[in-house]
Amino acid sequence: MSRRMILKASAIGAMALAANVWMPQAMAADTIKVGILHSLSGTMAISETSLKDVALMTIAEINAKGGVMGKKLEPVIVDPASNWPLFAEKARQLISQDKVAVVFGCWTSVSRKSTLPVFKELNSLLFYPVQYEGEELEKNVFYTGAAPNQQAIPATEYLMSKEGGGAKRFVLLGTDYVYPRTTNKILRAFLKSKGVKDTDIDEVYTPFGHSEYQTIVATIKKFSAGGKTAVISTINGDSNVPFYKELGNAGLKATDVPVVAFSVGEEELRGVDTKPLLGHLAAWNYFQSVKNPVNDEFIKKWKAYAVAQKLPNAATVVTNDPMEATYVGINMWKQAVEKAKSTDTDKVIAAMAGQTFKAPSGFTLTMDATNHHLHKPVMIGEIKGDGQFSVVYKTKEAIRAQPWSPFIAGNEAKQKL
Repeated sequence: MSRRMILKASAIGAMALAANVWMPQAMAADTIKVGILHSLSGTMAISETSLKDVALMTIAEINAKGGVMGKKLEPVIVDPASNWPLFAEKARQLISQDKVAVVFGCWTSVSRKSTLPVFKELNSLLFYPVQYEGEELEKNVFYTGAAPNQQAIPATEYLMSKEGGGAKRFVLLGTDYVYPRTTNKILRAFLKSKGVKDTDIDEVYTPFGHSEYQTIVATIKKFSAGGKTAVISTINGDSNVPFYKELGNAGLKATDVPVVAFSVGEEELRGVDTKPLLGHLAAWNYFQSVKNPVNDEFIKKWKAYAVAQKLPNAATVVTNDPMEATYVGINMWKQAVEKAKSTDTDKVIAAMAGQTFKAPSGFTLTMDATNHHLHKPVMIGEIKGDGQFSVVYKTKEAIRAQPWSPFIAGNEAKQKL
C-alpha cells in the first residue's frame, strides 16, 4: 500500500473515530431539555406523581409530532421528596447543571416560594400547575392553576347560596402553611364583607402528614350545632385520606355539613371509599367528568399511556385539574417557543402573552397578556360513589385571574394587573 493510501486510510479512520465521539454530543445538542420538579416520595407524592407522569405523556406526544422547532424534548426528572428547601436545590441543579430550558413543577406554595429566588437569579422559567393563594406575580413564573377568584371565592359564594345549602357558619380547615393561611385570610375578609361574624368562623390547621382527625371532626359537629355550617378544606397531600375516612366514620353527611375542598380531586379520592362522602364538594377548573370531544381524547390518551407505561394501578387511572393544567402549560410553552423561534427565557415570556389553547375543560384558555395567569372557568363538583364528580356549577365563560385579591387591604391599586 502506498504512503498516500496509508495516510488517506488513517484520515478516514480518524474521522470515523471523531464521529463516534462527536455523535452523542450532536444528538444531545439536537434535543431541548425540560425539567420536571415534582415530589415522587413523601406526603405530597399522592398528588404530584401523576403530574410527573402526565408531563411525560405530553412530552412524548409532542415528540411524536416532530418535537419543538424540529428538536425532541428531553425530560429531566428530579424528586424533591416533599422537602421544601430541597425544591430550591433541585431547581438550581436542573437549570445550572442539566441546562433545562424550562421547568414544570411544584404543588405546594411553600415549595414554589422556595424556588422563586433560584428562577429569578438564573432567569429561568417555572410553569406552576396548581391553584394557589395569589398575592404573587413573578416574571419567571407562569401560573396555569387558579387564583382565589377562580376557585376559593366562587366556591364560598356557592356555599352561601340557596343551591349550595345557605351556609351561615364556616370552618376553615387547612394544612399549616402559606397557601391555606393566606387563602383563609382572604376568605375571612370576604365573609366579613358579606356580614358573617368572627364568632361564626372557626379556623383550624394541622401539620403536613397529619392523620388523626377524630377530635377535629367531633369539633366540627359541635360547631355546626350553632347554625347552618360548611367546611372549607385546604388540607393538602395524603392527610386528605384520613380526614375523609373520619368524616365517613362520624356519619357527617353533606346534607348536614357540606365540605368543599380546594386540593382534593379524582386522584386523591382513589384511596378512599367515597360512598359515605356523597354530595361533598370540590372546586376546580376541570373535572374528568366534563363531556366534550377534547376531554374524551385527553382521557383516552392518558389511560392508554398508563397501560403502555405500566403505571401503578394503570387500569384505574383518572385525570384531574392539576394534570390538565400541566398538559395546557407544556403545550402553551411549546407554542411560545415556536412563536419566539427560541428557548431564550425573555423571548418566550414575551411570546407567552395571549397564547391560547383548547383545553380538556371544554374552554379555550388564554394566557393573560400582563399577569402570567390563565383565564379559566370555575367548576364545582359533588363527589359521587365512583370517586368522580358531578358538576353542579360552572361559569359560562373563562374568568380572568386576580392574582392580588381585592379583599386584602393595600391591593386596591393592583386590580388591573
